[in-house]
Amino acid sequence: MFDVLFEDNHLIAVNKKAGEVVQPDPDGSRALSDDVAEWVAKKYNKKGKAFLGVAHRIDRPVSGVVLFAKTSKALIRLNELFRDRKVEKIYWALVEGKPEKETLEMVHYLARNQKTNKSFIYETEAEGRQVAMLSYKVIEYFDRYTLLEIQLGTGRHHQIRAQLSYIKLPIKGDVKYGARRSNEDRSICLHARSLKLTHPVKNEPIEITCPLPDSSAWPKKKGTD
Repeated sequence: MFDVLFEDNHLIAVNKKAGEVVQPDPDGSRALSDDVAEWVAKKYNKKGKAFLGVAHRIDRPVSGVVLFAKTSKALIRLNELFRDRKVEKIYWALVEGKPEKETLEMVHYLARNQKTNKSFIYETEAEGRQVAMLSYKVIEYFDRYTLLEIQLGTGRHHQIRAQLSYIKLPIKGDVKYGARRSNEDRSICLHARSLKLTHPVKNEPIEITCPLPDSSAWPKKKGTD
């Protein structure tokens, strides 16, 4: 099951657990979108499968808020908001070590390798590279880790993971991008903390916040929930 963070006639936002896939993928894993569609159909006594539109995704080992559309009208407009970067996306990341700066804005160029399903960061623009922008600020320091709040300027493949690794701040558990060891549950300590946007149908501001996972991978200290 999943926790519902927000719901109305047009949208539903849920708390995705690390390890879940948002949409069906080739390995046949059960998808969160299927579970949510079934839940909506059962709750409202719909005949057959309920409509559920996927407007954005987060990586399989990442936890946090995922927003779905319950109507085609909402999906079209929600897609436009994400495409036009009118959705403020905040992530929390627990990284190895201590950043040199408490706040930082980063602009790099990212290229994805389809064969390895990995993204690489470059300082210069070139064919096949996309601009990748994000900023971070420190929330809290721990003995071996630092909790960062990240605001995305673009939404590229593995962008946060690749950019933080590039500046020698790999995310805890993310061995693919340079972490020292994996987490026991195979998650990485990257969490989609909140989404802020204008409602695609009601034209009202909404903000959806998701609590951190109840997992030993994350520190249990004041300021981390």
